[in-house]
Amino acid sequence: MRFLIDAQLPRDLAKWMKARGFRADHVFDLLSPNAEDDAIWALAVQLNAAIMTKDEDFIHIRTLASVGPSIVWLRIGNATTLVLFNWLAPRLDNVVKEVGAGTPVIEVL
Repeated sequence: MRFLIDAQLPRDLAKWMKARGFRADHVFDLLSPNAEDDAIWALAVQLNAAIMTKDEDFIHIRTLASVGPSIVWLRIGNATTLVLFNWLAPRLDNVVKEVGAGTPVIEVL
């Protein structure tokens, strides 16, 4: 399973996901820091990766698209990287289950 980590999330999240056995890349490592949402979407499709994001724009894009990557919408406010990891850890199994099932939008609360 592969994840594309969006720009407003820390690069260390890709490393954290890799340490848990997933393929993960941060968009800054593959695209320009100024990349538009459509370029990120196209890359996710090319890589067959779910987009992990805090950006609500991807929810709207995915809702309008008949096919496309799963969107993992992290609904956490501003947080340190460590707080983000501790928040996501107990939720990750469900995220993986939903992405594996092809759920279009996974809202992580």
